[in-house]
Amino acid sequence: MIEVEYDVEKIDWLRSVPFVLVHLIVLVGVFLVPPTWGLVGLAVFFYGLRMWGITAGYHRYFSHRSFKTSRAFQLVLAVVGLASAQKGPLWWAAHHRHHHRHSDEEPDLHSPSLKGFVWAHVGWFLSHKYQDTEHHKIRDFMGFPELRWLDRHYLVVPVAFAALLWLTMGFEAFFWGGLVSTVALWHGTFTINSLAHVIGRRRFKTTDTSRNNFWLAMITLGEGWHNNHHHYPGSARQGFYWWEIDLSYYSLKFLELFGIVWQVRGVPQHVLDKGRLPLEEAEPVAAGG
Repeated sequence: MIEVEYDVEKIDWLRSVPFVLVHLIVLVGVFLVPPTWGLVGLAVFFYGLRMWGITAGYHRYFSHRSFKTSRAFQLVLAVVGLASAQKGPLWWAAHHRHHHRHSDEEPDLHSPSLKGFVWAHVGWFLSHKYQDTEHHKIRDFMGFPELRWLDRHYLVVPVAFAALLWLTMGFEAFFWGGLVSTVALWHGTFTINSLAHVIGRRRFKTTDTSRNNFWLAMITLGEGWHNNHHHYPGSARQGFYWWEIDLSYYSLKFLELFGIVWQVRGVPQHVLDKGRLPLEEAEPVAAGG
């Protein structure tokens, strides 16, 4: 009998089989199911919708509570995020809060400088050590039974999404709008844990290696302004200045017009002023928050 050590940082290869298999199917399938403009458009649409579920929902709402909303729309955010196949909202937010408390320190789950690029990008996500939701880190949402249920049964939504695509639009739509889009979404999201701590510019002195990267911001609807975010994580806006495009923030401000969300937290003036100083003049701040 093989004993598995669940307290060490190792990839759980058995539980990672579906993740690896989807990648292999996509690599082979792109030659068997040739793209058309319609199929690529479908993939881009579902990539963007579900990336928004991660950025606006899992990250800015569940992890940082940077705006408020109703219980009904909270459920919508959870479901759209779940469709990305990146586990449950409570699991995601609890681990992200841990990352902010220990960013680029030894307890950090995915520090590329301490644990390597591949581990930071995808290895930690597949590790048995991080399979469970750390409920004590997400107590503010534990009072919602619907969230607890979805967090436990996190495969229900992505499987239903894939099945619905296949049944209503056919296999080609399932392949491009579901599988190809999902693989791109995985790695687009993972770049913030890996590349956003390696490539880019630093506006603020923080206790970690977070960086701002325009291209990462484009593929993640604004998450690439990562150094901004680690300096002031409580803001719903990560592109602090008008030239830093942040589509997730713009969408939240649009929803605020209709009362769907409210109290969308911005960036204080003193933070904006500090960001205009040369880096060596800005005092370092703690990465947590």
